[in-house]
Amino acid sequence: MPQDEVISEIIDQPMSEILSDRYLSYALSTIMSRSLPDVRDGMKPVHRRLMFAMYQLKLSPNLRPKKSARVVGDVIGKFHPHGDTAVYDAMVRLAQDFAQRYPLVDGQGNFGNIDGDNAAAMRYTEARLTTVALMLLDGIEEDSVDFRPTYDGSENEPVVLPGGFPNLLANGSSGIAVGMATNIPPHNVAELCTAMELMLEKDPTIAELVEIVQGPDMPTGGIMVEAKEDVVKAYETGKGAFRIRARWSKEELKQGMYQIVVTEIPYQVQKSKLIEKIADLIHLKKLPLLDDVRDESAEDIRLVIVPKNRNVEAEILMEALFRSSDLETRFNMNMNVLENGLVPRVMNLKEVLQCWMNHQQEVLVRRSQYRLAKVLHRLEVLEGYLIVFLNIDEVIRIIRFEEDPKQCLMDTFNINEVQTEAILNLRLRRLHKLQEIEIRAEHDELTKERDDLQKLIGSEARQWTRIKKQIANIKKLFGQDTVLGKRRTTIGAVPKPIEVDLDAMMIEKEPVTIICSSQGWVKALKGHGHSAGDIKYKEGDRSQFVIEAQTTDKLVIFASNGRFYTLGCDKLPSGRGFGEPLRIMVDIPNDADVKVMTLHKPNAKMLIASSDGRGFIVSSDDILAQTKTGKQVLNVSSKVEAAICRYMSASDDHVAVIGKNRKMLVFPLSELPEMNKGKGVILQKFKDGGLSDAKSFNMEKGLSYKYGSGSTIVEDITPWIGKRASAGRLPPNGFPKSNCFDYKF
Repeated sequence: MPQDEVISEIIDQPMSEILSDRYLSYALSTIMSRSLPDVRDGMKPVHRRLMFAMYQLKLSPNLRPKKSARVVGDVIGKFHPHGDTAVYDAMVRLAQDFAQRYPLVDGQGNFGNIDGDNAAAMRYTEARLTTVALMLLDGIEEDSVDFRPTYDGSENEPVVLPGGFPNLLANGSSGIAVGMATNIPPHNVAELCTAMELMLEKDPTIAELVEIVQGPDMPTGGIMVEAKEDVVKAYETGKGAFRIRARWSKEELKQGMYQIVVTEIPYQVQKSKLIEKIADLIHLKKLPLLDDVRDESAEDIRLVIVPKNRNVEAEILMEALFRSSDLETRFNMNMNVLENGLVPRVMNLKEVLQCWMNHQQEVLVRRSQYRLAKVLHRLEVLEGYLIVFLNIDEVIRIIRFEEDPKQCLMDTFNINEVQTEAILNLRLRRLHKLQEIEIRAEHDELTKERDDLQKLIGSEARQWTRIKKQIANIKKLFGQDTVLGKRRTTIGAVPKPIEVDLDAMMIEKEPVTIICSSQGWVKALKGHGHSAGDIKYKEGDRSQFVIEAQTTDKLVIFASNGRFYTLGCDKLPSGRGFGEPLRIMVDIPNDADVKVMTLHKPNAKMLIASSDGRGFIVSSDDILAQTKTGKQVLNVSSKVEAAICRYMSASDDHVAVIGKNRKMLVFPLSELPEMNKGKGVILQKFKDGGLSDAKSFNMEKGLSYKYGSGSTIVEDITPWIGKRASAGRLPPNGFPKSNCFDYKF
């Protein structure tokens, strides 16, 4: 080539523009030809080419499969000029029942497993199409979709499949393009069909559709524990996340032991890596509640999780595993698809379903037009045949003696070229009376079909009625009562947060009786039901608190300095001897006295008050102390001390207080604030003395107090009802002289 011609082809353009143009071309190619699925058939080009190549090889479900290498060879040779590994991997995924909710390929041989093992080489495996794949290809030879030349122009390939199955949402899709990605979970096709039937009847909201399509339906099952409002929002925007948990059950063993059996794991989690992760957590001692994990899987999944001891609660153990391993995962949904194969867009649930139905309408019209053309051609031929039977002798004469029988037939009987060719090609053996009857019957039948097709093509209402029947047939084939159609992923409730106390879980649960003397000596006797004669005290000492508990319980101590102290019941000294001084176990100052000793009740409310009549409500979870020095909750001065600490019932609606001046006051519980710490508010006004006792109660049940060896209930509290911080009035006759409602909380 001359030098001047070479120079004339040099393009003077800034590098930024060149890079921008080239990268844009690459990005569009990646988006449209590799990574994003078409909303109409739910497929990327490689999957579509695989289906079409297998269709051309006649790999129907009722025929023998062919070697996978033959399929891959046809795909890369005719349609997909890429490496054979990528094409084979795509085909393998279409055959895996743990990856595809409704597999499109029926694989024979080793196609991998849920442990993450690879499939055998393509020369060893065989494949054929499934019934679902045939539904996607149905009508592809009836001009239902457009075709385009392949990469080398030697063949034609479909731009999109007829897609008589809602494959995009039924099987899901995932891919990463340039600047965008898609990740769509599988769904239950019966639910999708029901939702589309509703859309054909009215214009529902996304929330109404979510009542039907409740969430993803993963091939591997599991339990979806996402909040309903989050699911609705995800389907409204096309983006969101779903929490999927493993399905497990508790198997009882001998001597009170048990084991947990996991039968379903979250979607896209490799079982072998999951077990390896749990084993690492055990080895690194990050899960002290867990002793062992075993894989006893055969065809079905069976993972056995062994707790450290029988006192470990199964729910708490599983909660720890859900937090630490892939027994719980989040599937991030991003319904980014190609609209009509051209425009990438994030669609919501309703738009995806509508696009599929619109495609089915277009396919239906095109197939009907194709069939109508065939019917019209056949009717034209049949009309020519009828002329033959009416003039059989003349037709035979013309064919035998005329030099140009074709033109002579056309001129004599006023028929066209198509009819003439059909007559000339007619065999003599078909010229009998019965054939004439059959032709007239076929003519009448095709005439009726022609009229129906013309009505269908000309009426959109008829088209949607036909599509509704198509959807009903799909729903019947894959209904909830069928093996393939039954929902696998259960819709569960949102799990409530569980506080995992690892230290408490490792304690052997045994009954104990806690004894605390008036001089502050504490010990724990094994078992319950001890008589007073079994308990020994030092000379001059006596009993103050006797509490039946379990070694896993926590002991809460309320002192006159307003501080709460916490002790694990397993940390208390044994029942031999007199025990140990309580002030050694917790740092209670010498000038403070123990007012209350009780067991901690999680998520409960407590009424606490000081001797000067101030108090408030506090959560039992807010009083737990982490150190020996306790936790300051009720602020008291040097002249005032903490006096009252009582658990409250959930049904309590009023508070009764009584002072040392023997005046009682009742006011609504709503007037008392709930606080974490502080002085509180004034409960009762005193001229002299201070608060003696306080108690919450339910007005309908009445106020009870100790009376001799029994108890009395005051049903009519009206005389004592007043505003908080009032003085009150004398209590009912017979009220204890101690000015206390009772001696227990």
